[in-house]
Amino acid sequence: MPAESGKSAAATDRYHHGDLHAALLEAAEAELAERGIEGFSLRGVAKRAGVSHAAPAHHFGEVAGLLTALADVGFRRFIDCQKQEMVQAAPDAASQLVAAGLGYMNFALDNPALFRLIFSSQRPDYEYPALRQSASEAFTMLVGMTAAVTGKDAFEHPDAMRDVTAVWAIAHGIADLLVSGRLGWLGGLPQQERDQVVRDIIARMIRK
Repeated sequence: MPAESGKSAAATDRYHHGDLHAALLEAAEAELAERGIEGFSLRGVAKRAGVSHAAPAHHFGEVAGLLTALADVGFRRFIDCQKQEMVQAAPDAASQLVAAGLGYMNFALDNPALFRLIFSSQRPDYEYPALRQSASEAFTMLVGMTAAVTGKDAFEHPDAMRDVTAVWAIAHGIADLLVSGRLGWLGGLPQQERDQVVRDIIARMIRK
């Protein structure tokens, strides 16, 4: 069929230009978003990318390898979403932490499948160096921002991990409840109003 031939030719061109790795990750994200972790398959990814069934396995190994690489993508996007909000916020420590919490929520709403993958799935291999690094960077950023507000670094003062956990739980809880459709009153608000409510909630927790 002409359409399939054109798709295969495009895929072959991407392969020759070294872009197949990125094309497979893009297809994997679409597969995950549509079919979820349980329905995710290398065959489905290959079909979306317009390549042979063997291509995903050649680049990533088994399904877990591809999900691991996709989780790394997720964490890096997660960090970027937080930084995007932080750039627009006031420079003081409290405002930066509140902005990061807002970015946390926005990441979840914009990338629900990746959000579930990196925070709810056991499939990714966190011993994989790239994923271990990106996940560690995300947590280290949380610890650092919390320390800037409380004056205690959880890596140096174990009791300060309670503050980190509280901040994390609030941001993650709001994000998870919104993605699950459990906070209808908040999710139904116009974005600007919703964002301000989330800022107020996180700021209220920081002041306690």
